[in-house]
Amino acid sequence: MNIQQLEYLIAVDKYKHFGKAAMSCFITQPTLSAMIQKFEDELDVKIFDRTTHPIRTTDIGIQIIEEATKVIDAINELKGKANLLNNVLAGRLNLGIIPTVSNFILPVQIFEFLKNNTKIELNVKEMTTENIIKSLKSGELDAGIIATPFDGANDFYHDFLFNEELMLYSSDQESKKDSFVVPEEINSDKVWLLEEGNCLRSQFENICHLKENSLKPKNLEFLASNINTLITMVDKVGGITILPELAIPQLSEQQKGKIARFRKPFPYREITLIYYKPTYKQKILDEMTSSIKKSLADTLNYNRNPEDFVSVKPQ
Repeated sequence: MNIQQLEYLIAVDKYKHFGKAAMSCFITQPTLSAMIQKFEDELDVKIFDRTTHPIRTTDIGIQIIEEATKVIDAINELKGKANLLNNVLAGRLNLGIIPTVSNFILPVQIFEFLKNNTKIELNVKEMTTENIIKSLKSGELDAGIIATPFDGANDFYHDFLFNEELMLYSSDQESKKDSFVVPEEINSDKVWLLEEGNCLRSQFENICHLKENSLKPKNLEFLASNINTLITMVDKVGGITILPELAIPQLSEQQKGKIARFRKPFPYREITLIYYKPTYKQKILDEMTSSIKKSLADTLNYNRNPEDFVSVKPQ
């Protein structure tokens, strides 16, 4: 019996498929199958029922995998403590980020953090806030980056990252340089929104009390899942959408001319790193939080004049 066999057991139980489990473990399926068979023979137990599709974990197997998970967690805890004692920032971190944030901090702030900490292995997934919370509780994720506050916040630990202004992106803005907008001036028939369940959508609705627009054809059912799609719709069809401040550097010069700010107090959203419980990966989380905050300290409008802003809740 060895640690790898325990990891293979956990993978098969997760994916209910030997091929997918082998891919996740970066080995061939025959090797994984042989290692699991050897484990079953050694303990004289049947962990998986291979006659079902998907593969079923037996009643005995469920208990064995629960213990295997405890062993793997303890081993990772030991490795993490050893790294801390040696003052080495290293280890694997599973991180979930909402899509309206990941597109902007992943290629800049997080890439820079990894460049400076080459012994960290970061696994990033774009996920909704709801799925991040579920995955944190199940142990699939170590931490998540979301817009806060949120329901059930008291169940989690919070590390504040940054406050980001919310701005308008409008096809009519190019002829109105340096103008400001009040919510009452926005024509709700011209607004493009993200799909239901996206926190940025609910923040826009909270600012302007908006719903879906009438620019789209009557026979089109349109649900945008990312900000780039909304930008394209405004550029090609017209209308208005909302953009977080960190999206602006990725725009062309012509597109930047379509940006408008609301009148004071300027709306902003709060972005926070959350995790379910302290772990041996705490130092990685602390250093990543510090790196992101430092990188954005001098670039965001909120940091210049906080008194000019008002928070917009994502729900």
